[in-house]
Order: sequence, then structure tokens, then C-alpha cells
Amino acid sequence: MGAEPVKPKGEADAGKWGLTRPQWKDIQSFVASGLSQLPWGQALFLQIDRPGGGWLRSLRALEPIKKGLGPINNADGLFEEAVTIAFTWTGLQRMGLSDETLKTFTTPFREGMHQEDRRRRLGDEATRGTIVREGLQWSGNVPPEDPSITPAASPKTVHALLLLYDWDEGAVERWALSVQTHLNTQGVTVVHRLPLSLNLDKLDKEIVAHEHFGFTDGRLQPEPYLQPPAGNADETYRWRGIPLADVLLGYPNFHNNNEIAPCPLVPFSDQSTLRADGAPEGYLNLGLNGSYLVVRELRQDVAAFWSSLESAAATMRKQGPHSSAITADWLAARIIGRQLDGSVLCPPGVTAPQNDNFGYLANDPYGFGCPFGSHVRRANPRDGLARDARSGPNLLDAANHHRIMRRGRNYGEKIADRMVDDGKNRGLLFMCLNTDIARQFEFVQQTWLLNPSFATLFNETDPLVGPKGPMTIPEDPLRRVIEVETYVKLAGGEYFFLPSVSALDYLQGL
Repeated sequence: MGAEPVKPKGEADAGKWGLTRPQWKDIQSFVASGLSQLPWGQALFLQIDRPGGGWLRSLRALEPIKKGLGPINNADGLFEEAVTIAFTWTGLQRMGLSDETLKTFTTPFREGMHQEDRRRRLGDEATRGTIVREGLQWSGNVPPEDPSITPAASPKTVHALLLLYDWDEGAVERWALSVQTHLNTQGVTVVHRLPLSLNLDKLDKEIVAHEHFGFTDGRLQPEPYLQPPAGNADETYRWRGIPLADVLLGYPNFHNNNEIAPCPLVPFSDQSTLRADGAPEGYLNLGLNGSYLVVRELRQDVAAFWSSLESAAATMRKQGPHSSAITADWLAARIIGRQLDGSVLCPPGVTAPQNDNFGYLANDPYGFGCPFGSHVRRANPRDGLARDARSGPNLLDAANHHRIMRRGRNYGEKIADRMVDDGKNRGLLFMCLNTDIARQFEFVQQTWLLNPSFATLFNETDPLVGPKGPMTIPEDPLRRVIEVETYVKLAGGEYFFLPSVSALDYLQGL
């Protein structure tokens, strides 16, 4: 649901995706790896009370890094700690970007995650039971472009997200408090703060991350490429390859005849380190080597989730002679689409693949292993929507056209007993990188996760993040249907612009 597989401390990330070292030096390290070698973090949600970029310049100048912010880490190197920063539309307005520049950002970013029509498409409506009981807690509070529309406001306005990562839990906590103290002197308030972790555990000989429901996390990441690989020699690119332009702005998108995703622009200046690559005459490319960051704070009710599945499993076991093996773990695996240890669900008699380079069409065409409506299969259907083997490659390519790069982390303490509610808030700070919010994140959310007719289903949505409703579990010769409550709810969220290092230099000079 969130991060990518955990790597040994000190493993380098630079050099992949076909990028050169100068390019990596301009890219925030968060983009390259999600910093999975640093298991602890802090998310500081900032409100800028004093307009301009002086606070950012002051924060980046402080040394050593753990007493302030220090340089934003680029992707060229290894770090004992790391920093990432991103801005909402209202945040960039507070930083001092002109209206002319703000209008060059894409429509979803300008309108914000909670624009009326967008909120409906994303399923973020209290009437559907997908928002926490107390209502949306934070957003960018982006004003509607049409002044006649009443804005959907949250009590906390977030202008920027500052992410701190470290190898040590106590160190990153102290670091966050130090940063918060300094920000207060610069006219910036931390309106919300979340401790982040990967929930590391040893599985066999491997150290893996787990989300709060207990599932191994981060095994389904796409693999970006700068140039299309030749033929199908590399199976990884066939099944998981996406153009680098789907992750970083300013690169050719091979889905659309080498089209470069639209980038925000600023007027030309001799004093700026920004480049003009792809920008019209008289402008500089503010978006180059940056990305759009989708952030959603998803609260998980772990005890209620497992208690409901224990009850459902007990009911199913009474329904017939072929139900004796049904447990809460069995049902949960079919809701998620993976076993607790992350292994692939396959039909009886089919050997589970050892990696993620596989398709549903050949391995599980009828959903007897991984149900059509499971969270994993909806989030990435691969070639599973194809009618036959002939159309499989085209449907796989179409699915890869909508992939996102996930960078999420757990927040809150790991629950001691999954059946006992301890009254503490926990969940996933979902974060993903994409350059076309509508084609990537919003398409996945609306057309796959929340589509009631997905893959020949009827009146069913995603059983994990959708509203309460039925879920079909195909079996031969019959099928099972389970009613699933909503145990993952939105507490806050917004679209952010994650700048390049050179774009940050420009912003701090405003």
C-alpha cells in the first residue's frame, strides 16, 4: 500500500532509470527510492503565516542538519538522514509565485483534491462513510476558481509538507521538534505532525515492511525508464515498466508520441539556475525534475477490521461442507489480493510466481485465486481485463499507462493485539508521485478502485478503501459474497508540487 521493499542501510539508489549524475543532483532523494533504507520519519504539515521564501532559505541554511533542515537531499549519494519538501497550490501562492505562474500548473493541482466534482469522483464524501467521523481535518483549502461556488473547507490549512527521515526513531523525533521550534521564529506554524515508520519485521531471512493490518507492504512498484527497452528481453520492463515522464516532469512520455508532460513556468531571469528545457521563449521550466505528490492520510481501524472478518468467517464456516478452511486471514487475503506474507494468490494447482513479473490472464483468468474485486487487482489489473490472449499485451500496456509511484508510510503505533481496540489513531500516510494527476492517480481511484462495474462485477467497489458494500469471491462451481464495512477512512489530503532542487533555490529567493 505504501513504500517499496526495504534495502540494506547504505545501498545506493543513484544511477538507475537511465539518468545521469547531474540529473540526480537536481532531483529530491525521496523520488529515487522513498528512502526505504531510513525506516523512521516525521511528517510536518506547515502553514506559512509570513509570505515569501525567507523561511525556507533560513531553514536550509542551518547546520548541522539535525538542528535545522540543511540542504534538501538530492538523489546522488547516501545519507544518514534525509529531507523532502512539497507545496500545495495555496502554499506556492504564499511563497510569492505570481498569478501568471500559478496558472501554468495543471488543473487538478490548481483546483485541489477537494474541489466539488473531484471529491465526488474520488469517493471523498461523508455520506458514503469514507471520511473519518469528525470530518476532513486538513487540506490546502484551495479556493474555487469559480467565486460563486462555496469552498469545501477543512479546519487546518496546509501550505507545505516537510518530511524528515532517519535511521533512529528518537533522533528523528528530536529533529522534528528542533525544526518546529525554528519554524516558529520564521512565521511558519506546524499545524499537524505525524510520526512515520515502515513497521519492520523479519520474514524468513528478509527484513520487510508491514502496514497496520499486518500485510507485507511495497512489492508492487513500477520500474521507470528513460528510454523504452528493446523488445521484451527484460521481463521486468514488460510487466512493470513505465516511462520516466510518469514520475518526473520534463521528460518524453512514450505513451503519447514522446509528448512531454506540461510543466509550470516562470518568466526568464539571468539570475536563476532554472533551465529553459521545453519552455516557450522567455520562460524557464519550474517543473523540470519535479513531480506532483498526492498525499492522503488514511486512518485504519485495525481491531474492527479483524473482528468483522472473524465474525464473517465463522458465519461462512456454518454454510456448507466446503467452508471449513475459511478463516479471518483467508478472507483478508482476498480483500487485499495477497497473502499476509505478500505472496501471490493463485487458483488451486497453480504455482505462485516468485516475483511480480506475471499476468492474471495466464495465471488466474477467472479470479479463483485473486478475486477480480480485490484491492491489489483493482489497483493494478495488469492484463486481467483482456478478453483473450491476443488482446492481453494491449491491455497490459493500457494498465501501465496509469501507474503511480508509491512512497507512503505508516503513521501511529503498531497495534499490540489486532483484535483489541486500544483507542489510538493509526493508518497510512499514502503518498504517490505522478506527473498527470488525472490520468494516473485519479483514474486509478475512480475507474478501477471505485468502479462498481469493474471487471464484469456489479454494484461492488474496492473492499478496502471504498464505501460499505458486497465483495464477490469467485469459486468453482459457485461463488461467495461477503459484506465489507469501511475500515480505511480519509482524515486529510491534498495535491502537492514536489520541486527539483533548483526549483527550491528559486522558491527560497522569492
